[in-house]
Amino acid sequence: MLAYIVRRLFAVVVMLLVVTLVTLSIFFLIPKLTGSDPAAMFVGKQADPASIEGIRQKLGLDEPILVQFWHFVSGIFVGRDYTGGGDSIHCAAPCFGYSFKTEQDVWTMLVDRIPVTLSMVVGAAVLWLLMGVTTGVVSALKRGTVIDRAAMVTALAGVSLPIYFTAMLAMFLFRTQLGWLDAKYVPFAESPGGWFAGLLLPWVTLAFLYAAMYARLTRATMLEVLGEDYIRTARAKGLPEPVVLGKHAMRSTMTPILTIFGMDLGALVGGAVLTETAFNLSGLGNAAFKAVGDRDLPVILAVTLITAASVVIANLVVDLLYAVIDPRVRLA
Repeated sequence: MLAYIVRRLFAVVVMLLVVTLVTLSIFFLIPKLTGSDPAAMFVGKQADPASIEGIRQKLGLDEPILVQFWHFVSGIFVGRDYTGGGDSIHCAAPCFGYSFKTEQDVWTMLVDRIPVTLSMVVGAAVLWLLMGVTTGVVSALKRGTVIDRAAMVTALAGVSLPIYFTAMLAMFLFRTQLGWLDAKYVPFAESPGGWFAGLLLPWVTLAFLYAAMYARLTRATMLEVLGEDYIRTARAKGLPEPVVLGKHAMRSTMTPILTIFGMDLGALVGGAVLTETAFNLSGLGNAAFKAVGDRDLPVILAVTLITAASVVIANLVVDLLYAVIDPRVRLA
């Protein structure tokens, strides 16, 4: 088990390094090949050639891509010094560079947005797991009934409706018409009640989309598991139905659910772009959306790496949990 964890951690590090190199090349090497200059993006449209050259030297954009890669990776752990044009700037670790738009330290810009994204994603994940898995199990047990059909029609609507439409509809009903809720972020330490009320609409909107997918997957998996021989054997032995479903059927059903949950949760930690933009929440997704419009490459790069790290770490945790949920899985 320990050897498996060590190997997977090594694979995670290698994967993150590859993602960093590829992303760095996309954002800082390909623009040069297409005639664009990242240094000119930093300085602005009215800059003179001398200013552009000074920024290019200060940011190290005139160096080979592998040298830039080394400076960038080392800067994340130990910080980085930008020198050139007669002055020097120290970027403390973790250093993702400076924004082309605001010239602020990227990590300083993003660190206040991380709690917003985490609060929204964790709350929505709890909702969509409870709603999706429960709906899927009930639908499988009531197969062919009105309950089953109603649940699957609702799930189909959740998968089909664009999330920005659902967000606008939720705001129109609950904020404009009823005046019950408003989407805003309040720090949990400041007001737990305000934190819950301000994020309830984004939670429900995001959870509606994912719960629909989880309900359909849970129903299909549960129907398949209920037809297995070991389920019939458990029932033949006289085990109570809650024990058959909870102890035997749900373990096999949760394996694919856990797989996609790790992927979804890891990807959303990098920012739920549409949800955050629709509700105007200052999270990582909203920052990435604005950075794309501003061509702010360092911010896009930082959010990309945070997302990649979240996905690979979530997958590692999921692999370790497989052996806990399903005893047939052995990690070696």
